[in-house]
Amino acid sequence: MATGADVRDILELGGGENDGPISKKDLINSDKKKNKKSTETLTFKRPEGMHREVYALLYSDKKDAPPLLPSDTTQGYRTVKAKLGCKKVRPWKWMPFTNPARRDGAIFHHWRRVAEEGKDYPFARFNKTVQVPVYSEQEYQVHLHDDGWTKAETDHLFDLCKRFDLRFIVVHDRYDHQQYRKRSVEDLKERYYSICGKLTKVRAATGTEPKIYIFDAGHERRRKEQLEKLFNRTPEQVAEEEYLIQELRKIENRKKEREKKAQDLQKLIKAADTTTELRRAEKRVSKKKLPQKRETEKPAVPETAGIKFPDFKSAGVTLRSQRMKLPSSVGQKKIKAIEQILIEQGVDLNPMPTEEIVQMFNELRSDLVLLYELKQAHSNCEYEQQMLRHRYEALLKAGTGGGEALSWPNTDDIKVEAKEQIIDVVGAPLTPNSRKRRESASSSSSVKKVKKP
Repeated sequence: MATGADVRDILELGGGENDGPISKKDLINSDKKKNKKSTETLTFKRPEGMHREVYALLYSDKKDAPPLLPSDTTQGYRTVKAKLGCKKVRPWKWMPFTNPARRDGAIFHHWRRVAEEGKDYPFARFNKTVQVPVYSEQEYQVHLHDDGWTKAETDHLFDLCKRFDLRFIVVHDRYDHQQYRKRSVEDLKERYYSICGKLTKVRAATGTEPKIYIFDAGHERRRKEQLEKLFNRTPEQVAEEEYLIQELRKIENRKKEREKKAQDLQKLIKAADTTTELRRAEKRVSKKKLPQKRETEKPAVPETAGIKFPDFKSAGVTLRSQRMKLPSSVGQKKIKAIEQILIEQGVDLNPMPTEEIVQMFNELRSDLVLLYELKQAHSNCEYEQQMLRHRYEALLKAGTGGGEALSWPNTDDIKVEAKEQIIDVVGAPLTPNSRKRRESASSSSSVKKVKKP
């Protein structure tokens, strides 16, 4: 006969309190006992000094180990079940209603809750209407009378404005042009807003200045005329306008470039003047033999004056030859130009770095850079002057119709011609249409010359 220990060993159950014969109750309640023992063995207390949130991260409510992979055990929106309460359902009823925006007394039906029976239509608050002023006979005769408008026509206008909520395009379409004079949209607006302004002035309280809307009918007519002209342009006119806009942008860009070059040239000239004044001042100070005052009276050299060599004020030991190295801000073209000039003049590229030689050598190279920049600016100015001269001659040839080549005019001739005609010296070419007009004019003038005896 098998004992209870044998049965527990086969079922992988722990040892019980009584190792006697197993009964039916032991087999039925074996899972409960196992879970009870497992829960009792896995009880852990939170260590002292550890926060509750940190301890909750270590163990879950079931006292299991933390998961290795993230898992979402919460119920999403797809698995949510409807939570039906125990309250009674609110009853609905098919009931009639009227819309306050309608004046024909039409009755409609829709579903509404029984509790809302007898209430106003909820969408009636969106029924907004324009407040068109109403005038009396006396006010019209005293303040609103106009010779171009009769009272019947004015009443007709205000009736249409009230019916169509100041949609003047619709008012103009429904206006009775057979019975009354033919009016434009601007005339109708001007009459309506002039009456509204007069009524607000008359009905305003004493001592107050009401706000009056003024409609400028003339400006509105001109605006529509301009829009109509803009809409009725031909493709040739549109192309010519785009061409002129592009040429205007080119002219503005050239003007900005010339202004920038002129500013750079002025800076170079100013830098050259300051360097010469500085040299003269140093020579005067050296003649007077006042080395202490030379540092105080030495004017500051601007940054644009040639090369700005760095000052070595470090605490360590430095070589004097390091002061002769050109800074990285100087380009390769300038460095090659300096070396070429020094070779031509027979100056050593790496002289003995004494105090005086270093100072004089740096000043020489700074002056060479300044001279190089001035020569470059001068050559650019000469090139632009020559280019403008050729353009001016081309414009004069086009204006005279391809006659003999003209010589470069003097300043007096330019002043006289400037009064007669405006010449674009920037170099903007002629537009296609203006070229056609010039060619037709030149051809007509040549035909007339041929016809003369």
